[in-house]
Amino acid sequence: MVKPLNGACVLLVEDEALIAMNVEELCREHGAVDVVTIDSFESLQADLLDARKISSAILDIKISEQWTDEFAKLLQTRRIPFIFASGYAANHTVFEPFAGIRVVEKPYRESDLIEALVAAIAAPDALEQEESPPS
Repeated sequence: MVKPLNGACVLLVEDEALIAMNVEELCREHGAVDVVTIDSFESLQADLLDARKISSAILDIKISEQWTDEFAKLLQTRRIPFIFASGYAANHTVFEPFAGIRVVEKPYRESDLIEALVAAIAAPDALEQEESPPS
């Protein structure tokens, strides 16, 4: 049986240890071969994307009391599909620059998280959206 994350290397940006452990196990159960967990803002560097072949990411919008929106923009630039998994509401202003990127609000069902990540991987067009005003 083919699993939806078959062969994926998932970057998980989450500073709550229990949540991170649960999501890592969930990704592996759904076929991910590797889950790279980042739990501090200081570890969230661009060279991380160069060191490993990251195929997708789950990003909390705030870790270690720091916003991760600039790293999310880097993921977009590198065309790496990602979703946000956050305690912030999907309509929070921090998500405005990321139209088309799914926000899964905590607490979430595991199936919703996996469904959102699989959809992001399947539809990379969201990464191409520009921030220009509608004509």
